[in-house]
Amino acid sequence: MANMSYCRFENTANDLEDCFEHMGDDINELSKSETKYRLSIIQTAKEIIEDFGHEIGCEIAEIED
Repeated sequence: MANMSYCRFENTANDLEDCFEHMGDDINELSKSETKYRLSIIQTAKEIIEDFGHEIGCEIAEIED
């Protein structure tokens, strides 16, 4: 199910943190599909850093309400 635009980043951040916690799991135990999407996440993360890395260090607390 697609995320609603008003909570896209919040939901995705939670899911991404869960995936990150399992990045070190035994890759040999993943299905071909899971291996494919694990690598897709890594590639997307690389592209995000290349495009938005300048935002690293911005204080999230400044944005929170």
